[in-house]
Amino acid sequence: MNWNPLNITVRVGCNLAYQTTVQTPVLFVLKPRLEGKVLVMQERLSFGIGLPSYEFQDSHGNITYRSTFMPGRNEVRHDALVAVSSLPDSREIFGNLLPVGQLPHELLRYTLPSRYCDSDKLMNFAWNQFGQVPHGLPRVQAICDWVHNNIEYRYMSGRPDLSASEVIERRYGVCRDFAHAAIALCRSFNLPARYVTGHLPDIGFTDPGTPMDFHAYFEVYLGNDWLTFDARFNVPRIGRVKVAHGADAVDGAFATIYGEASLTNFQVWAYQVNPNQVSVGDPIDLSKRLDGTPVVRLS
Repeated sequence: MNWNPLNITVRVGCNLAYQTTVQTPVLFVLKPRLEGKVLVMQERLSFGIGLPSYEFQDSHGNITYRSTFMPGRNEVRHDALVAVSSLPDSREIFGNLLPVGQLPHELLRYTLPSRYCDSDKLMNFAWNQFGQVPHGLPRVQAICDWVHNNIEYRYMSGRPDLSASEVIERRYGVCRDFAHAAIALCRSFNLPARYVTGHLPDIGFTDPGTPMDFHAYFEVYLGNDWLTFDARFNVPRIGRVKVAHGADAVDGAFATIYGEASLTNFQVWAYQVNPNQVSVGDPIDLSKRLDGTPVVRLS
């Protein structure tokens, strides 16, 4: 495995407010996954006036919180300082590509069609478009290139009911649609691919000017490890903080509300900071932001 120096600090989090008139069960997936490529230095999570919450891991290993909103305004806040590597997404493959018949059994579910990644409907399209591309990394990259070049990114155009085949047909969407399309095309070739949601600061990347938000991308199992791909930007990026992964966006939702609750405030942050100058709980102060430019500044 490649070595990742954790030499950059990113502040990630969100402030969400919901209004409801009755007690409403909720699930939240907000905490970073602890997978060795990040180190959570400080963290705070609160659920306002909600009933006491408890933590569990879902079937994909995501850290999930179960709670209940009380009538009135309910505020959920997560704030963390996370050490990440200054190295971009790796394209180094360790080990041989395994045919589907030799994949570890726990990966097989990531080769199958799912609610939003309807690879069964895209089989002919995938083979006509990418069938002549060598299997493995070249094919995954060709899929990313096609999705990036043929799907238009339209801010706020997302819909919760769109599948990959529908995104490819309409040719525009948001980051989750880019991820679903690429995942479904990978699965058409029995490549294990999973949906990822998390935070993506603009380290070594010019600030695009859009409001900060959660970001969706995907991972493909090549060799004996998961490699990260992002058809939305289609370049290796620095500083990703993974929150959840799963078959598709059903498994990556930051909030699942079992009832009627109106989202009245939505604020997300993900930016590089100096850990000696910022702590969790401090006001969000973008004047202390170190990223947003092509130059990488180490913490």
